[in-house]
Amino acid sequence: MKSLLLGRTVPVALFALVGVCTAVWAQAESAHEGAAPGDRELGAVNFDVGCDPAVREDFDRALALKHHMMYQQARAAFSAMAEANPECPMAHWGVAATLFQPLWPERPDEQTMRRGRELTQTALELGPESERERLLVEATDAFFRDPGIASYRDRINAWADGMTQALEAAPDDLDVAALYGLSLLALAFGAEGEERDRLHDEAEKILRDVWEREQTHPGAIHYSIHATDVDGRAENALDMVEAYGKVAPEVPHALHMPSHIYVRLGDWDQVIEWNRRSSGVARDHEVNGAISFHYIHAIDYMVYGYLQQGEDEKARAAMDEAMQAGRHQPSFASAFHLAAMPARLTVEKRDWEAAMDLEARTPDYQPWDDSHWAEGLTWYARGLGAVHGGDMELARKAENRLDTLVEQARAAGEDGHADNIEVDRRILSGWLAHATGDPDAAIDLMRSAAELEASMEKDPITPGALLPPGEALGDLLLKLDRPAQALQAYRDADAVWPERFNTLYGAVQAARTAGEEEVADEYRQRLLDIAGDSDRERLNEL
Repeated sequence: MKSLLLGRTVPVALFALVGVCTAVWAQAESAHEGAAPGDRELGAVNFDVGCDPAVREDFDRALALKHHMMYQQARAAFSAMAEANPECPMAHWGVAATLFQPLWPERPDEQTMRRGRELTQTALELGPESERERLLVEATDAFFRDPGIASYRDRINAWADGMTQALEAAPDDLDVAALYGLSLLALAFGAEGEERDRLHDEAEKILRDVWEREQTHPGAIHYSIHATDVDGRAENALDMVEAYGKVAPEVPHALHMPSHIYVRLGDWDQVIEWNRRSSGVARDHEVNGAISFHYIHAIDYMVYGYLQQGEDEKARAAMDEAMQAGRHQPSFASAFHLAAMPARLTVEKRDWEAAMDLEARTPDYQPWDDSHWAEGLTWYARGLGAVHGGDMELARKAENRLDTLVEQARAAGEDGHADNIEVDRRILSGWLAHATGDPDAAIDLMRSAAELEASMEKDPITPGALLPPGEALGDLLLKLDRPAQALQAYRDADAVWPERFNTLYGAVQAARTAGEEEVADEYRQRLLDIAGDSDRERLNEL
């Protein structure tokens, strides 16, 4: 097998897919989704596919799009290639490989599973030219095998096992190594403790090795950001993060990804700027006539950044523009952000009356029955508003709905989503316990929420929690006149979600009440550094 290290890597450009009629199943996205006129840089990919040399450049473009997780565009590109070159096995593999997204919360339906198996079987029957290509096809085929029997996690495990075999057969192949790194991150989603750390360690190592050999490889950079979007790792790949926008300046997801790291670091100017650029590019990307979820994904991160700076009007303006932009691609991601943004504005501002008025499951065209965590955000905000506003009936209703959503998410095999809902449910239950005169139970519930959160990793769908457990615990302890304990809770919260407006604000109050004036001044200065130019009235109280 020829090593790509010895081959020539060239910049890959995005090509317009105009007038292409593809043989994609009835529910597929339109072939021109996301395509824009003119050439666009995507990074360096040189797979040297074993098909007609005339299609190799097109294959590299499609694979680069896949590495950027622009799955609909990649699918359209691979589909066009398969239509024009049906004898090319890897074109069919490429379409199949875009039908599941290992780090995303979307799950392929039964029709998609059947289509994926048909494509991988077609690729195998055509006979991949090399062992490297055969093993890539077989790894993807393993994911689609036995859809009615194997769970999603089992299928991910089977794909990851196949990627291990592919890397063993082609250890110097940059694209195989990058996809292997991606498979490790997918495995880490279902792992805990030392095993999760081991998987991230290995992923970081192999992806950095790819990047050091080719510093514009889109998979190396993109997957490395996911590998370091983890507690304690955010600074590990800053050199790659800062280069990503230059590698793919017109790819929405590439322009968004650096903000995952800047959220971890509490650098709100960077979060806002990267997502401003991403949303600007994504706004014109469509999927079946709807705005691609890449747009609203970026807007939610931007809203979160503005809120931490106390820029409430800018946050609302960004949200309103997104809400009025048109129909958003039906997906879990869209549902999540459509629910999260209005909830964020009410909870971050502690506008409890507005929180009580939020409406769940809106807009109605989103897949709410499969979006338990997304719906839970609205009920969490409503419940917090109700318990602080004195409406115990609504607060109990919200608590019960969160209980139900936890059960439904677990029944659907979405344990990660269930755990995120459960964290919020415990916080709400804690406030209810406080409101009904049981402070010890309230504290226990808040602490158990923090312990559950500590056992998890932040899901990449979200920039941050509506109200993190450490911050909620600090607020509770302040109400109970335990300022020293409250200060420690805010410190713990700041270690997980750094530079949050309300965490820093609470820390100032707790430190002052505890007589820790120097500590209070330190937190006050940090808050002023990030939000001193805002007009949030609470700043005047410090």
